[in-house]
Amino acid sequence: MQEDAAEPTSTRSERPWIFGLLIAPIAVLSNGVISGVLSYLLRQQGVGSARGAAIISLLNLPQTIYFLWSPITDFWILRRNWLILGSIASAALLIVAFHEPNLATHTAVTLLFLSACLCQLVVASCGGMMGTLHSEATRRRASSFYQAGSLAFGAVGIFVLASLAGKFQLGTLGWITAALVALPALIAFGAPRQDFIQTNGFSDAMVRVWSEFKATFIRWQAIPYTILITFPIASGAAIGLLPGLAVDYGVSGQQIAWMNGLGGAVLTAAGALAASLVPARVPAPVAYLTAGIINAATLAVLALGPLHPTTYFIGATLYLFTVGAGYALFTAVLLEFLGASGKSGSGRYSIINSLGNIPVVYMIFLDGKGYGRWGARGLPATEAIAGTVGALILLSYFLTRKKQPAV
Repeated sequence: MQEDAAEPTSTRSERPWIFGLLIAPIAVLSNGVISGVLSYLLRQQGVGSARGAAIISLLNLPQTIYFLWSPITDFWILRRNWLILGSIASAALLIVAFHEPNLATHTAVTLLFLSACLCQLVVASCGGMMGTLHSEATRRRASSFYQAGSLAFGAVGIFVLASLAGKFQLGTLGWITAALVALPALIAFGAPRQDFIQTNGFSDAMVRVWSEFKATFIRWQAIPYTILITFPIASGAAIGLLPGLAVDYGVSGQQIAWMNGLGGAVLTAAGALAASLVPARVPAPVAYLTAGIINAATLAVLALGPLHPTTYFIGATLYLFTVGAGYALFTAVLLEFLGASGKSGSGRYSIINSLGNIPVVYMIFLDGKGYGRWGARGLPATEAIAGTVGALILLSYFLTRKKQPAV
């Protein structure tokens, strides 16, 4: 990776573990609220399942399209300040939304959507800051902590809000939710110091940004990276489908709640941290693809084993752990694709990360088709086959390619 002249050369002040905390605001909002307790809160207010699903689907849209506004975090103020600003503004909108008579009103949904958009500045800021880390080992550790923190804080958000939902009025719950989003953002004041890259006016800034975009995206080496992040490798698409699949294996409701709730979050977070043990000398794409093959192999337990609770527990445990490792190594691949953060690191990271969400969307669809055609075994088999084939093809390339000069 070519070092940016305006970025500090010392790695002594880099603290990769802090990215596990910096990601907390969006983890609480996205994983804890939108994809966690919101459906329960909507049902409590008498909102039908179809309407609730439509709202949640809409509120998940910002994590796919946030590259449209995330480049703002590369300009005017430091990225860590953008992280704080986005989190606090998002929390303020949450308070107003939760004081609406019903979370399904147009006003409430609009406020929640804007809150989700603003909180995506946390992701963009973290990506830009991780891009300034210098050593590959530090980047790998930051990737692991980043993903582990996202999973862990999401689980904490679900646990806290679900526990308090029946004890407090919606307005009070809004204040609690806002605190869970805003307060962790203050940790950004302790983030490693990163200098603001000065430019001589708008034209100079655009020339620099365009140069960095060309160095990342307009090169032959970008093609295999683009294919890599859009292939269905360790996508984790089955995570949200496992609770429904568990019924076919005779697993009880309480066991499902534990396995796919807090227990599942612990497993995926542990897997993300375990990925930091992979030596930095192993190229990130090779490590990621290897983790993808192992992840696909764990699905074979569910696809080939007897329809029994033991099969589900073993298969789901291995799957969730390896998905966590895959997520961490996927972030390491993103950072390798990104190169030096430079002036436009947050914007470029957001584009790459948005592309990385594509496999989750289409694999959920394909997994569902697999279940519909071949039953309970069809779902894990579909994801396992797609992941294995894609990983083997790309692994053969990345193992045999000549080492390219860093960008």
